[in-house]
Amino acid sequence: MLFRVFHRRLHRTLRQLGTDAKVPPIATGDSESVKKLLEHAASFEDLDRRSEESDWATLPYVAGTYISRDQSKKAVRPTIDPRETNIIVFPGQGSQYVGMGSKLLKFPGARDIFALANEVLGYDLLKICIEGPKSKLDQTKYCQPAVMVTSLAALEQLREERPNAIDNCFATAGFSLGELTALIFAGAIPFDKGVRLVQIRAEAMQLAAQQAKGAMATALFGADGRIGEACNEAKNWCIDRGIENPDCRVANYLYPGCKVLAGNEEALRFLEANLKRFNIRRLKRLPVSGAFHTELMEPAVEPFAAALRKIRVQDPSISVHSNVDGKCYRNAGHIVSQLPKQIVRPVKWEQTLHILYERKTGVHFPRTFECGPGKGLKAILKQVNAKAWDSTLNVEA
Repeated sequence: MLFRVFHRRLHRTLRQLGTDAKVPPIATGDSESVKKLLEHAASFEDLDRRSEESDWATLPYVAGTYISRDQSKKAVRPTIDPRETNIIVFPGQGSQYVGMGSKLLKFPGARDIFALANEVLGYDLLKICIEGPKSKLDQTKYCQPAVMVTSLAALEQLREERPNAIDNCFATAGFSLGELTALIFAGAIPFDKGVRLVQIRAEAMQLAAQQAKGAMATALFGADGRIGEACNEAKNWCIDRGIENPDCRVANYLYPGCKVLAGNEEALRFLEANLKRFNIRRLKRLPVSGAFHTELMEPAVEPFAAALRKIRVQDPSISVHSNVDGKCYRNAGHIVSQLPKQIVRPVKWEQTLHILYERKTGVHFPRTFECGPGKGLKAILKQVNAKAWDSTLNVEA
């Protein structure tokens, strides 16, 4: 039922495109409009005060987490046998590769999805996905729409090969950009509006990255790693050198002993020069253009939020988990208020996986499908919950 609704809306939009000469770009989608919005962006401030209930989502290893706290209470779960249910997850930026989407073209629905995306974006997204060049595909403004559209097109393969996988899906989540994909899949955001929205998100984030040069790196560390202290000292090091409003923090919680750190370029260089001091075993730079999910992305929040407010967001048909705290969106209003925060907040993916998959001993797990380019989310799940990983399949694009 869920996918039939998505499919029906998609083809209704395609029919409308057949009678219209061209879909006009959303007003805030062009670069000049986004620049103006960036210049006048409102300051972002979290209105949610920290409470005991949110401690675990904020601090991934609070004392007693695995003993006294049942993270499953934060998820909505069917009462039927878990083996008869499914979870679908979607990747984010960084999973892209030249050639993705090519093997999906044998599915008519996938071709329709790319055709509609091309109309909305005003350029040939499929050509960039298949032919590249890599330097162009890796640019944020192309990469984000490419990953999202390819992930949704991969659902067509899943529908053809395992139709019950979609019909029995009770929850979905996406990593960073993938969260928008999940919201479109769940019917909260229309496909064509979602493509325009991600286009604005990508352009705004790319422009914010140009305003403050930032970087991201994957950090591997043991129990003695002092990540919080390292980030604080890196930030203070930047302040001492006259850098205004620097940031350095955990941007992505991946799995125990592995986090993505992000901040000013100078802060990352400080960390690279002081690995042993903070017991960080390895720091590997990511090929991205900015410090995503940090305060350096703050100028991108208002353009995205303004565009989101123009969309008629609906209550999702199934549970969609937020990157901000791992919990399910309550309704459409919650999506509109919460989703923009994701741009400057850490991705709580590790915490989300605990909420989705924590089970009592002897309880079976749902089957999980990762739809989109790459196998990154499946690999992370193996590190967090090996039993849940054992029933995970990739639907690669």
